[in-house]
Amino acid sequence: MENQLKTGISNITTLMEFVLLGFSDIPNLHWTLFGIFLVIYLTILMCNSIIILVTRIDSALQTPMYFFLGNLSFLEICYVTVTMPRMLMDLLTQKGNISFFACAAQMFFFLTFGSSECLLLTVMAYDRYMAICDPLHYPLIMNHKVCVQLVTVSWISVFPFVIGQTCQIFSLPFCGSNTINHFFCDIPPVLQLACGDTLVNEFVVYVIAVAIVMVPFLLIVVSYGKIISSILKLSSAKGRAKAFSTCSSHLIVVVLFYGTATINYTQLKSNQFERVGKLISLFFTVLIPTLNPIIYTLRNKDITVALRKLLTKILI
Repeated sequence: MENQLKTGISNITTLMEFVLLGFSDIPNLHWTLFGIFLVIYLTILMCNSIIILVTRIDSALQTPMYFFLGNLSFLEICYVTVTMPRMLMDLLTQKGNISFFACAAQMFFFLTFGSSECLLLTVMAYDRYMAICDPLHYPLIMNHKVCVQLVTVSWISVFPFVIGQTCQIFSLPFCGSNTINHFFCDIPPVLQLACGDTLVNEFVVYVIAVAIVMVPFLLIVVSYGKIISSILKLSSAKGRAKAFSTCSSHLIVVVLFYGTATINYTQLKSNQFERVGKLISLFFTVLIPTLNPIIYTLRNKDITVALRKLLTKILI
């Protein structure tokens, strides 16, 4: 009877709380990692906030392309804020305890912002397709009302999938270890802690991943296939260079984001993949959001001109 009572209490504790291992396997570097990630987080917040600011106040940037870019920057801020403050706190305190509810909430918001980014990147590809392949009808079709509707759909349409996915995973029985070998509550490491056969759950994850990740990615590939075909038909070398310039930044971001996300979510229960999976997650949750504003600003003359104008106003 006493053993049964202890087992019951252990199971309740597991349901009440998880422990994020994070980077506890390299304790000698936790202060270094804290400093690096703090600088990265502040850089992401600052750079994306600047992009939002210049796309809102500069009259030359009041176009659909920069409207979507401003929304992407806001989405990136939300996306990294789901994981990085928690990771910084765990590095600072050397404690990774997270309640069952907080873990579910973190997964929900992470999947929401990540899925919304997939759809928003698809919308941005469609915008470039319309601008290059059908420039005469572009101002009529991509008016402000349509742009707002597309962004709204990108945010709202993912909710049923994400709510269903999160509820499904956290309704599973967790009766073994409560230690998550990761720095945040992501699907693969949480699923590894579930008891019994999770084959159906993994299948649902794949189905939703196809719906939210692969379908948008294929639409982006099709859009860029047509964009490249149209660009190559341009007689002016200068026109081709300008068209490629406006699309290349977005294409780089798409390849980086989709490539790492696909690798991460196709290795749901590979024990050998745990450490590599943590590094890949670090890449698309921390490094890519850091690179995005740099890619967009350095490769975009309109943004750099707007930044110079803003700095001139501030300094004068």
